[in-house]
Amino acid sequence: MQKGSLFLAGVLFACSVGAEQAQTSLALSESAYMAPLVDKVQVKKASRLLILLKEGKPLRVYPIALGDKPQGHKQFEGDERTPEGTYSLDWRNPNSAFHKSIHVSYPNDQDIEYAKSQGREPGGMIMIHGWPNGFNHDRDSIWLYEFDWTDGCIAVNNQAMDEIWSLVPDGTPIEILP
Repeated sequence: MQKGSLFLAGVLFACSVGAEQAQTSLALSESAYMAPLVDKVQVKKASRLLILLKEGKPLRVYPIALGDKPQGHKQFEGDERTPEGTYSLDWRNPNSAFHKSIHVSYPNDQDIEYAKSQGREPGGMIMIHGWPNGFNHDRDSIWLYEFDWTDGCIAVNNQAMDEIWSLVPDGTPIEILP
């Protein structure tokens, strides 16, 4: 149920049972509606899919675009690869250069150690994000799925990003598979 519908249902309910009882019921309904549902995010790079999971079962599946060089694990800053492995979604940016973004906790200690052993930096700022702000979405949305165009991030359309934003709490694990 959409939030506007939830509000209307609460108003109608208030008229029939009394305001105090309806406010309690509406607050419970809104908290259930707003509760995070997802306990894991999975990305399948080869299939170009992002999957939201609850107790191991898929709730939502979205097509994605990846970094310009999607095969293999991200190792160094500027390699344009999307990392592989298990990380967490640890913070979000509502004022991103893209339509919202959620940060992937890359690099981890092993990523940093490997890059340093090669005399390089591991890079960072890997995000799940929407389309670039200011992009003509009607004209260019198909292009955004036909090519891998990010610098290593995981891109979804803006509607998908809004859903992910509301369903995935900070701290959710993300598993990125080849």
